[in-house]
Amino acid sequence: MSTELLERPETGRRWDPRLAGGILLALVFLCGAAAGAVAMNSSVHAKMHQQPTFDSGKAIKFDRLQHELNLTPAQAEQIQSILNDMWQYYRTVLSDSKSRVEAQLTEEQRVKFERLLQQQLLLQH
Repeated sequence: MSTELLERPETGRRWDPRLAGGILLALVFLCGAAAGAVAMNSSVHAKMHQQPTFDSGKAIKFDRLQHELNLTPAQAEQIQSILNDMWQYYRTVLSDSKSRVEAQLTEEQRVKFERLLQQQLLLQH
C-alpha cells in the first residue's frame, strides 16, 4: 500500500504558531488599549482617582454617611460635629503650611507654586 494514501490531504492553509501567537498578542494589547481609552474618557477614571476635597464642604456627603451607617439622630449630630472639627483643622493646617512654604520662596517661585497647586486641584476633581 502506498504511503500517500494514508497521509492526510492538505485541506487548508496552516498557520505558523509564532505568527498566530504574535497576532493574538497584538489583539489582546489593542483591546486593552481600547478599554483603557474608554475608561480614561469616562467617569470611571475620575471616580477611581477622586481625592476628598475638604474645601468644597465635606469629603463624604454626610447624608450618604448617615444613610449607609443608619445613624441615630444623636449619633448623626455628634459625628457631624466631629467631622466639622476635622475639616476646620485640615483647612487650618493647609493654609498654615502653604503660608510657611510661600515665605521661603521668591516672587517668581510663589507664582509657579500657586500654579502647581491649582493644577493639582484640577486633577483631583
